[in-house]
Amino acid sequence: ITIVEPSGKIVGPAVSEFREVLASQIEASDAPRILINFEHVNMMDSSGLGTLVEARTRASRKEGRIGVVNVGKHIRNLIVLSRIVSLFEHFDSEADGISGLST
Repeated sequence: ITIVEPSGKIVGPAVSEFREVLASQIEASDAPRILINFEHVNMMDSSGLGTLVEARTRASRKEGRIGVVNVGKHIRNLIVLSRIVSLFEHFDSEADGISGLST
């Protein structure tokens, strides 16, 4: 399990960095298991959401999975309103995410 811990705002130039981090982790494994911990993210825009969807698509092509944890209210609302909530496995804690993605 790879844990990705972005911080701050995932908007503008930060989206490219987020995309590169996720892409490199996906490419590094035959069946990537990535847990994204949003605890320190306070904002994300539609480009950030697009990056999440793209990462999920790339991971699933390799029989991988992506989970999310500590999703704040703002990002949770974006995910729900964009109707992509079912694309990601949601966990209550990092430990739950590690356990859940390990199976």
